[in-house]
Amino acid sequence: MLQATTRNQDLRSWIEEMEAAGELLSITGADREREIGGIVDIYQRKIGGPALLFDEVPGYRPGFRVLANLFVSVKRIALTLGLPEDISEVELVRFWRDRFKNTPVIPPEEVETGPILENVAFGDDIDLLKIPTPRWHEGDGGYYIGTGCMVIMKDPDSGWINYGAYRGQVHDKALATVMASKGKHGDIIMRRYHERGEPCPIAVVVGVHPGLFSVAGLEIPYGKNEYDVAGGLMGQPIRVICGPKTGLPIPAEAEIAYEGFIHEGDRVDEGPLGEWTGYYAGGLKKEPAIRVASLMHRNDPILTGCIPAVPPNDDTFYRGTYRAGAVWHEMEAAGVPEVRGVWSHEAGGSRMWLTVSIKQMYAGHAKQAGLIASQCHAGAYANRVVVVVDEDIDPADMDQVVWAMCTRCDPRDDVDILKGCWSTTLDPRAYPDETRNMNSRMVIVACKPWNRIKDWPQVVRNSAALDDHLRAKFGPSLPSFF
Repeated sequence: MLQATTRNQDLRSWIEEMEAAGELLSITGADREREIGGIVDIYQRKIGGPALLFDEVPGYRPGFRVLANLFVSVKRIALTLGLPEDISEVELVRFWRDRFKNTPVIPPEEVETGPILENVAFGDDIDLLKIPTPRWHEGDGGYYIGTGCMVIMKDPDSGWINYGAYRGQVHDKALATVMASKGKHGDIIMRRYHERGEPCPIAVVVGVHPGLFSVAGLEIPYGKNEYDVAGGLMGQPIRVICGPKTGLPIPAEAEIAYEGFIHEGDRVDEGPLGEWTGYYAGGLKKEPAIRVASLMHRNDPILTGCIPAVPPNDDTFYRGTYRAGAVWHEMEAAGVPEVRGVWSHEAGGSRMWLTVSIKQMYAGHAKQAGLIASQCHAGAYANRVVVVVDEDIDPADMDQVVWAMCTRCDPRDDVDILKGCWSTTLDPRAYPDETRNMNSRMVIVACKPWNRIKDWPQVVRNSAALDDHLRAKFGPSLPSFF
């Protein structure tokens, strides 16, 4: 089983590592209104481009920087986790599946101080506008400091600490908003405070080691502390300081953090933001206001962006591999046997299309696998299509998947429509009512029919033994794909 190695916890060590590996491109002089976001859009249209570090942003203090395009590269994901840099996407999915099955837990360590406290402001000294937050897309309704972020909250009943990756817009020096879809842990926690008649404490952290940030987007089960999971992933306790106004745990090596309170009914206009579905589906709406009580940042802070857009994009590509691993783990935990692979396709924002490969063991096995994949926690949110294929099909190879759909699926018997499923207002095909937080989805069984497996026509393809013989004999003199 692949194991991640111990990593440094601050973003700057990650930047140095990526630069040494030839995975970083530095750009000077791009403005925050159109040019930073425009350059990011171009670079994330194709998987494998470099991480982008923007410096000398016009109109802002020298040294205040912006980092984006973190994870649109399997190599960078691997380096971030301390895995072999030539790891395949399939191996990465298997790593996450094994990690979820055998997750080491290392609780955070509270420390007295850290670089995040190099600059601390309260009251009239708070100024979020001094950070060069870009307008990431031309059609965005404002400046989103929270895309590559951690949003930290605490359950008022159990004391459980949760952090997620929710979008956050800057409106004024001490005013921001947060948008968490209904059913997300942050939304549940906020409502619990408001039901008690109390404001909800919140901290937003922008600029941490990407390994720590990546956990914010994982489907960690309700009640489980993401810091414990991140510590296990990083191989050491995450060092945290207590927020001076909320007491919430904030990474000591973070670049930027602000904390404050959300009062019930206190909402301001937010959006639109070009989202991970590739559309402006959310529009302009009222979202919870964060009245900022403190702003902390390192000297020469670095804002990180993980930008949603038309797939492929930085917001969804890296999540696809661990979401597939999480779905795989949750299917096995639900009792589905012989799962051979899972893929969460990038074209669906790594959520809307899941392909599951199984070795059929009994009648109804394929249908069971599809239904559970579509409704387990890691697969349920905003899913649209689940395809179940046999073990001879690579779930990450769409040519093979479409071939299986065309030749092994009978639409009369093998397609089910599920209604009233968990979705989001960001889904352009969510139900057209005032809530728009449910959708329908298809479960497609593209497997050989159970009662015809033994007499199913033979596949027209070389045997594995012949492939091995030909590659050994002719491979050195033929093209690399041979």
